Formats: sequence, structure tokens, C-alpha cells
Amino acid sequence: MGALRARPVPCNPLAFASIIGNMPAKHQRHLDNTVTSTAPRRIVSSRHLAEGEGWEMSEFEYGLIIVHNAFNRWMQRCMTAAGGADLGPLEILVLHHVNHRDREKRLSDICFLLNIEDMHTVNYALRKLLKADLLVSEKRGKEVFYSASETGRKLCDRYREIREQCLLEPLLQGGSDGEQLRAVASFLRTLSGQYDQASRAAASL
Repeated sequence: MGALRARPVPCNPLAFASIIGNMPAKHQRHLDNTVTSTAPRRIVSSRHLAEGEGWEMSEFEYGLIIVHNAFNRWMQRCMTAAGGADLGPLEILVLHHVNHRDREKRLSDICFLLNIEDMHTVNYALRKLLKADLLVSEKRGKEVFYSASETGRKLCDRYREIREQCLLEPLLQGGSDGEQLRAVASFLRTLSGQYDQASRAAASL
């Protein structure tokens, strides 16, 4: 015997309305939300911040939150694979920046470039990197200048190799557009200025 096939039923608007009218109220609400709702789904972590105009910013901020945490996790895993198992995200960022262009850096230089206001956290990271022999320091007058040690430079080189293998190669093979990434980076730098201005405004309240 062949499989039974459902026979199409002519749509009768009045009959359909009667069926809906006899449904329990909770089922009617569910049907209304399923059939008539055309609003985009809001993927946010704090719905109370996504009400009214500009709710899209809350969705963008949720994206920032998860990419921030994913980036921190990636840095630590990559550095662990490179041989720097005891370094946290901030220490990794500081090490890479001190090694940047092979130029000496001051505490204020590092904080300025990384846009970090709390200098004490960076100073703690520097002390930890010095203790691990990944940085060297030299005091000139009242200023202390930091540079990467030979061990620190080799660790950064190993980190770069693992980054290319585990992150960049799959990204490029997946068709990632370098110009698109540059456009996103430019937008994020611009947006950081908006957040800084908003911070100053909030501090004045």
C-alpha cells in the first residue's frame, strides 16, 4: 500500500478565524508572534538595554563582549603553545607592544597605545614580564625604558608562527577579505573615540 498523502484543503478565511478564536489565549499569542512578527530578532545579552531607538547598538556591544572574551582566550592558548604558559592577556599584549618595531617603550607609551587608563595594571604586567626574563629595563633619570629580551623576542616569534598556522591560514582559506578587515578595524578605532567621549560625559554627571 502506498503512503497516504495529505489532501490540500481550500482556505476558508471565516473557518480559519473561527478556529483561531476557539484557541486558548496563550496559543493565540504564540501564533500571532510566529505569523505576524516581522521585527528582526535581537541578539543581545541585556534586553533592558535594547529597548527603543538605537537598540542595534546593544547587539553590536554583545558582539564586542563575546569577541573580546574569545580574543583573550585565543591569546592565552596561543601563548601557552608558544611556551609562555603563565602569561595573562594583558601581559601578552604588553610583551607584543614592547617588542613592536624593536624600540624601547615607557610605561606611559604602552598605556597610551593600548588605551589603558589604569597604569597600575600595566606596571604589574611589566614587573611580571621582567621577572620572567622576557623584558629588560633601563632607568634614565626619572624614566624607565623597557625592551624585549632575547628570550622575549624568540617567544614573540614563536607566537607569530602559531598564529599564522592556527588563525591566519584558516582565515585566508575561508575567503576573508583583508580590505574588509581593515575597514572593520578603522570603524572600531573611530568607535573607541565615541566611547571615550561618552565616558567623559558620564563622569561629568
